[in-house]
Amino acid sequence: MYATEFLDLPPLRAAAGTVRLPGSKSISNRVLLLAALSDGATLIHDLLDSDDTRVMITALKQLGCAVEPQGEALRVTGLGGRLAVREAQLFLGNAGTAMRPLAASLALLAGLHGGRFELGGVPRMHERPIGDLVDALRQIGCQIDYLGNEGYPPLRLAGGQPRVGAPIRVRGDVSSQFLTALLLALPLLSHQGELVIEVEGELISKPYVEITLNLLRRFGVEVARDGWSRFTIPAHSRYRSPGDIHVEGDASSASYFIALGALAADAAAPLRIEGVGADSIQGDIRFVEAAEAMGAQVRQGPNWLEVWRGAWPLKALDLDCNHIPDAAMTLAVMALYASGPTRLRNIASWRVKETDRITAMATELRKLGAGVSEGPDFIEVTPPAAWQPAAIRTYDDHRIAMCFSLAAFNGLAGARPPVPVRILDPKCVAKTFPDYFETLFGVVTTDPADIPVITIDGPTASGKGTLASGVAQKLGYHLLDSGALYRATALAAQRAGIPADDEARLAALAAALPLHFDEQGVWLDGENVTDALRREEVGALASQISAHPAVRCALTGLQLAFRRLPGLVADGRDMGTVIFPDAPLKVFLTASAATRAERRHKQLISKGFSANIDDLLQDLEARDARDRSRSTAPLKPAEDAMSLDNSALSIEASVQQVLDWWQQRRPF
Repeated sequence: MYATEFLDLPPLRAAAGTVRLPGSKSISNRVLLLAALSDGATLIHDLLDSDDTRVMITALKQLGCAVEPQGEALRVTGLGGRLAVREAQLFLGNAGTAMRPLAASLALLAGLHGGRFELGGVPRMHERPIGDLVDALRQIGCQIDYLGNEGYPPLRLAGGQPRVGAPIRVRGDVSSQFLTALLLALPLLSHQGELVIEVEGELISKPYVEITLNLLRRFGVEVARDGWSRFTIPAHSRYRSPGDIHVEGDASSASYFIALGALAADAAAPLRIEGVGADSIQGDIRFVEAAEAMGAQVRQGPNWLEVWRGAWPLKALDLDCNHIPDAAMTLAVMALYASGPTRLRNIASWRVKETDRITAMATELRKLGAGVSEGPDFIEVTPPAAWQPAAIRTYDDHRIAMCFSLAAFNGLAGARPPVPVRILDPKCVAKTFPDYFETLFGVVTTDPADIPVITIDGPTASGKGTLASGVAQKLGYHLLDSGALYRATALAAQRAGIPADDEARLAALAAALPLHFDEQGVWLDGENVTDALRREEVGALASQISAHPAVRCALTGLQLAFRRLPGLVADGRDMGTVIFPDAPLKVFLTASAATRAERRHKQLISKGFSANIDDLLQDLEARDARDRSRSTAPLKPAEDAMSLDNSALSIEASVQQVLDWWQQRRPF
């Protein structure tokens, strides 16, 4: 997951491959609560691992429910509709799928068995309405107090005497989660008799209620309904674990990849989406119909979809989106690629989600150059006449971050030149799809020249690796330590007994080097050699063999392969002059030989190696002379490189200087 302050997406060109979706958030949190309320243990397979499910699991554990991993599944031992813990303070983040159902269930249990619970979350959760649900619960005798603003969390649930009486009335035109919360909670009261829920106003987001009814059935409770206005829970209903249950992939998350296929996949190599399909119980699977109406070509199986581009530009829509409220956000970005204005109606629920999504979407779409009009329950989007690079504010809303990633395909819509898109606070996708951007980068391609590269060259022990690592971490870019490639070649040569002057054998060795990098370090033929590469004799040998043109040529292809989405920071001796001469930012890092010798001495001593600072200084000066005078790729700054002397700078200050230079070159 990208935890950077922002993530820059270069212009993207095409899509192909296979995406495996994470589990549905809506299904995951419903199943967790149902399993906790049931008799018996439930083994949940393919559960979504995200912020929202984590806060639900944490809350269930606080309430005394046993929740334990079992292989790749999660085993939940139910409480059988009873309280194991009678007092708790629960933090539920910004998870409406946890706050509303838990509030209803705990309000009933607190009244039936005696308990006191406080439920709160992040500041935005305390701005999301819950008054209609509280009013419905108070109708049957639950004691619920607001701890902040009337009608909003945080809440205190304590006592009361819940009783079955007249039909329970709840508004349906603000959020379907109020009705879902009652449907999940009221079977706990069904020992008193049949319970009836009557919905006031038009029920929005009906497909999410369908998910609830389907899952209630799986856990042994059959709810009868009269249209969408009256729901009846039979007397003496009781939750029973189904034993094993599988969570299907998230259909709302599928919408981004359905749209991606419609924009950028070819019929000969469609984008395949696994985890949802024709048999999905989620209403957002009907996003497929909307995408097809805009021109997408879709082939479906029981648990998979294949999507590719049909009509181009996409066809404009005028669509009632009540049946796909979350996925409809993706249509608003697809509208950027349409033949005319697209109008999305009946989306009033957007205003009470993680943010006011109508206002947020309108604001960010305009940044890209789109024409946008909005109203209480609609948004209309006209494609840009001229695309603009934009830094997209995400409002801590996962769906805004994900759907706006599709704007990076603007080159396909005729943007000249294609423009990059910056996603602010990309980590907000952790709410439902922590690996979204990694998944996206795994199925899209672009022109390598569009992938940004920052090069950091300089002499031995100038701190290139530390600086490059810090910059890469801040930007979420890949890292190429070219010096590690040469040191790995030297280490392999040392072990194979190849002398430093045998250019042909060294080049053959370099070309077939079994080397890879990961978070744990550098691996050579399956062995972690990170520390071994720092030994002085390895570095000295690397300096000698790097002077061979054939060795440098053998490693060039490997270095170029590091240029991957979303970008690269490359450090070495010739990154800006030879390997990536088109890099938009080149830095030449310098420090005095004495400073570098002192740094290297401290580094070696800290790793347990013996070292003499005078010998190190002499060796560094010799290497500098050798690197500057070699005939192939001599050490020198690129003509357009920025010079940075870090002799008196901290690592943090050096990193910030490079980031400042980088920001000056970005169009945002």
